[in-house]
Amino acid sequence: MQVKQANGEGVLASPRKKQRVSSANAAKVTVVLGAQWGDEGKGKVVDMLAMDADVVCRCQFKEEKTLPLENAVNWIFFDEWGREFNNFAVRTGGVFQRYRCLFEELESNEAKGLKNWQERLIISDRAHIVFDFHQQVDGLQELEKGTQSLGTTKKGIGPTYSCKAARNGLRIGDLLGDFDKFSQKFDTLVTSYQKMFPALQVDVKAELHRYKEYAERIRPMVKETVQYLHQALREGKKVLVEGANAAMLDIDFGTYPYVTSSNCSIGGVCTGLGLPPSYIREVVGVVKAYTTRVGDGPFPTELLDATGELLQKRGHEFGVTTNRKRRCGWLDLTLLKFTAMVNGYTSICLTKLDILDTLPKIQIGVGYRLNEKEIDYFPSSTSDLAKVEVVYETLDGWESTTEGVRSLEKLPPNAKKYIQLIEEHLNVPVKWIGVGAGRESVIAL
Repeated sequence: MQVKQANGEGVLASPRKKQRVSSANAAKVTVVLGAQWGDEGKGKVVDMLAMDADVVCRCQFKEEKTLPLENAVNWIFFDEWGREFNNFAVRTGGVFQRYRCLFEELESNEAKGLKNWQERLIISDRAHIVFDFHQQVDGLQELEKGTQSLGTTKKGIGPTYSCKAARNGLRIGDLLGDFDKFSQKFDTLVTSYQKMFPALQVDVKAELHRYKEYAERIRPMVKETVQYLHQALREGKKVLVEGANAAMLDIDFGTYPYVTSSNCSIGGVCTGLGLPPSYIREVVGVVKAYTTRVGDGPFPTELLDATGELLQKRGHEFGVTTNRKRRCGWLDLTLLKFTAMVNGYTSICLTKLDILDTLPKIQIGVGYRLNEKEIDYFPSSTSDLAKVEVVYETLDGWESTTEGVRSLEKLPPNAKKYIQLIEEHLNVPVKWIGVGAGRESVIAL
């Protein structure tokens, strides 16, 4: 295209420069991640932040049958105080779901006051389906490993991810598409597993009948969630994301092989939701004031004494799904430095500080020695991690209750020193402090 100058000569016109609005600056995505081995209290944090969110997302595997729905992370429509939330809950493409458990939970909670969930629950058509036979296979695989078992929850997570990686998994889009093709794929998948595990019993006809009914119930809730989320952000809506499990259970960065089957660090948020990293504004790392883990694997700060038992008892450290005792130990700052590097926490929510209230002395792991040399990294090898010697710093306890405290100023001086030490080592501010089981038991800084 040519335009004429004042002297009449023609020149090429430059393309019009459109004013570009940065989606990253406009995006309001907050992510909540577990910073240790899980059970840090993410659900309570998500409950708290969900009150100011328009959309609440889950981006990895979600186990149902763990908590009552009003307490369960990502399904926050109302809580135990009767407050009602108007946000939408989105199950994105990275989520694996057992739909029988989903509907059982939703229906059982309708009687408790849950309303309009069909209108506010959104399921991605890319979400993979966890079948009951996946759960059976999980148990059979653990049985085969014998003493080398990983201590999984046997909920079918690993086998479903295996199907996904082998590209023979079934997604919601398959279920809602040509049901004959879905049936053929389902039958083929069951047959392949039965060849590996002859003891596996599956009533294919009954299962397909059930899933045909599920298809019609699910259909109104299914969307292409990538476009949905991007549109919500363009409209200025606030998106809250709750990651599954915790950083040290990440399949790539956790204590492999004692991990889950997904990326439950910040990378899994991007791949699960289809959002670029630049859209994430805040990353909240949820840190328990001590350390726990369920199942096998090395645990450098583990306490196998009366103090460990006290933490277990005071903290009610029993697995909700399995009822197994959680192993307890001192806070490990070397571990937390590593997960902070991977996830880029912008703030920390420190939970269960009150569990330490009765201790006269408190130790906190501030470094590792390996083969008699101090190291400045978290070992990738579990054999090396099992050999590390923890360097501890010992602090005086506060030996007074913190449960009723609602401001930083009223915390005991030694409790404030404990928090300050965490902030100094991680170079991340503590923004919330949990000092009790109730949702009201939070100090906001």
